[in-house]
Amino acid sequence: MDIGSSAFWLALLEIVWVNILLSGDNAVVIALAARTLPENQQKKAIVIGSGAAIVMRIILTLVAAKLLMLPYLKIIGAVLLVYIGVSLVNSDDEQGGHEKSHSTLMSAIRTILVADLVMSLDNVVAVAAAAHGDTTLLVIGLALSIPLVIFGSTLLLSVIEKFPLIVWLGAALLGYIAGEMFVGDPVIEPRTESWASLAHMTHHQLAVTMGIAGALLVVVLGKIFVARTKN
Repeated sequence: MDIGSSAFWLALLEIVWVNILLSGDNAVVIALAARTLPENQQKKAIVIGSGAAIVMRIILTLVAAKLLMLPYLKIIGAVLLVYIGVSLVNSDDEQGGHEKSHSTLMSAIRTILVADLVMSLDNVVAVAAAAHGDTTLLVIGLALSIPLVIFGSTLLLSVIEKFPLIVWLGAALLGYIAGEMFVGDPVIEPRTESWASLAHMTHHQLAVTMGIAGALLVVVLGKIFVARTKN
């Protein structure tokens, strides 16, 4: 696609816009992971984590079609998201104690990358469609999204400091995404129609129900582990 053509710039705007719409949950994870760091490292974690996540998303997008057909990949991703959600809630409870503990910069960045990798499995399909197979367009579009993701994460981080309850809401969001991702796995998806029929639901309603179940699972597990930590 010619860089000087209107089609190129329209497609570029589409990629940036799609990525903004799909990066809300990623911004939540980045902010949740960064908040466990000392203040002088929070900005660094957000910038490095966001940049590395976007680079990883570019690579994912190039092989998105093949990745999404792999069996059990989304099931594994769903389990990882539940684990990350519970871990983030646990670290928040530790910070609420008298002795404030901090995670390391690398552990925060690792959490950001793993969560972004899992949550980007579906997102990259939309981004790839917007790029129309043009790798240059894809790279430029996602690169332009970096400052927007950084801004969103930084803004959310300041809100979390004022309203700690958002940590639990963010963890529940990860559980919700995990539930939806689980029923979208190629191994599970063929059976969802019969499950939905038995429950007198549409496929979409079943996915939403599984999402809610995933959110509740993260919150319940989080509460259990927090209670054990206090005892």
